[in-house]
This record gives sequence, structure tokens and C-alpha cells, in this order.
Amino acid sequence: MNEVAVIKTTAGEMVIEFWPDVAPATVENFKKLARQGFYDGTAFHRIVKGFMIQGGDPLTKDTKVEGRWGTGGPGYQIKAEFNDKSHVRGVISMARSQHPDSAGSQFFICLDDARFLDRQYTAFGRLIKGDEILGAIGDTPTAHGGNGEKSRPTTRVGVESVRIVPTESA
Repeated sequence: MNEVAVIKTTAGEMVIEFWPDVAPATVENFKKLARQGFYDGTAFHRIVKGFMIQGGDPLTKDTKVEGRWGTGGPGYQIKAEFNDKSHVRGVISMARSQHPDSAGSQFFICLDDARFLDRQYTAFGRLIKGDEILGAIGDTPTAHGGNGEKSRPTTRVGVESVRIVPTESA
């Protein structure tokens, strides 16, 4: 049975189709976390205009630790599954640190062509519904964060839930 992820945000819903043929372990990890409610109540904490929106950090549930947003994870890391899928608008991929096998729960969705990331980040699916929501989130006003990058949303873009459902019901 084919399944999709319905990402319900404060801006609206996005539906993601998975690519288990090129990133089976990554897809399973995302589905497992979603089924556990791991992503519910998180936020897109990093928005880079014309590039991508990033979410999946459990620390974003708590505004008191905003200085640490972007550093949280599920308490483990997964092995990278680099593949030939291109990072273009709507592609979802795993965020990571410098180490290739450092992804856990954080992910990003491309706002535009970002092929320079190809075969360096694990692309594991693509947006099949909600492109206007992706665009709206991408247009969220941002300010300079702690690292100097202009990527900190000035208004919270919350992830209310991520549900894994059969393709037919999305």
C-alpha cells in the first residue's frame, strides 16, 4: 500500500509522496516519527527565501529554548541514502550537519532549484499537493538568526501534525 504524508501547518496542508525506491530507510524513519507524533507541535524554524524551508526539530515546541532551535533530533542518527533525485521545488530531503550520516528528524523542502545539494543530502520524496502553501511559508518574513543568516521566521509557522495515510485518502 502506497502512503503519503499530510503535513498540516498553520498556513495550510501539504501532501508529500515518498521515494522508498531510492531512500527506503529514510522514508521508514520519517513515517515512524510521524506515527509517534514526533513532529506535532514543531515549527519551520529556518526559512531561506528562494532556497528552502526547514523543520522537524523537536526543540521548536518550546519557545524558551529558541537559541537552540535547529540542533534537536530524535536522539539517534540515520545513515545517508544519497541518490540521483534532483533537489528541485517541492522535493523533501533530510537536513544534517557536516557529517553525511548525521540526519535524524530534521528535514527541508526546496522552494526552488537547489541541484548543488544533489547526491550530498538524502532526497526522499516530493510535494504532490499544497504548492501554494509551500510558497506562502517560503514568503514568511525572516530576520537574522544567531548565526547571522537571514532565516529566522518573524512569525511562527507551526506544524500542527504530520499524518501518514494511504495515497487514496490524501
